[in-house]
Amino acid sequence: MLDLYKLDIFVTVYQAGSFSAAAERLLMTQSAVSQHIQALEASLGTALFERHRRGITPTEAGKKLHEYAQAILKLVSEAENAVANVEGLTEGQIAIGASPGVSFYLLPDWIQSFRARHPNLTVSLRTDITPQIVAEVRARRVDLGIVEGELAAADREQLNVAPLQAFDQFVVVGRKHPWWGREHVSIDAIDGQSLITRQPHSQTRLWLESVLLEHGVQPRIAAEFDHLESIKRAVMAGQCLTILPAYTVEQEQQLGLLHVIPIDGSPLQRMLKLIWNPAAHLSPVARAFMTHLETFFPGLAVGT
Repeated sequence: MLDLYKLDIFVTVYQAGSFSAAAERLLMTQSAVSQHIQALEASLGTALFERHRRGITPTEAGKKLHEYAQAILKLVSEAENAVANVEGLTEGQIAIGASPGVSFYLLPDWIQSFRARHPNLTVSLRTDITPQIVAEVRARRVDLGIVEGELAAADREQLNVAPLQAFDQFVVVGRKHPWWGREHVSIDAIDGQSLITRQPHSQTRLWLESVLLEHGVQPRIAAEFDHLESIKRAVMAGQCLTILPAYTVEQEQQLGLLHVIPIDGSPLQRMLKLIWNPAAHLSPVARAFMTHLETFFPGLAVGT
């Protein structure tokens, strides 16, 4: 009888295209992955991959097994989700990847409210830039990704993407800035202003420069940081401005340390997105977290 564990390893090897890549995805040694595949081949009496210097190529038997394996694992996942009672689980884990703004300022509250409802479940959170989180989701090293950054066309085709909410980006200033207390500002007014922003070539920086350029706006870059907290502290201390979503500065705004200024017409928006791998066969715990997100985003529709 086919071993489901070995079958899942086989599918990962097949999709990764090499034992080394599969081992990285599965957090296993390459030799362990190879041994599992050899054992599977022995139990079936046929080779599933042709080994060569540049990697592996599936045999006809391997191609046929891959078709069945995908269907089998999908059916197993559907059965698990149909029968499992998350409320009754004594243990379980979900791995989530998120871009920095989401990870620092939004997810902690979502995770704590999820654990208040499911105290026996564990949430593992990884913070990284959007392209890396996308890679983690595609490699099935995390179950779900929540990102602000824009997705490449290939990623949108290969991943499931559920829009969560479009967030306006605001001008943010400290007490020493002449705009302190202003109720709104035009995007044209940003032209020539001293701006503190993310480091060059970061996705956020590239996105911001692209949108500002579309409006004929070119601020003067005063400082570049790779951490949001550094940007906020620099703005609080001087006369430069930055551009951030409001949720990243809620605490400083309440304390009177930073002032958030809406931009006329809300020309700067980024969409927060939930992403997951359609081939991953999400666990009941992962689906429970997706359901939990509906508390914060009632329009969320992730299907089954």
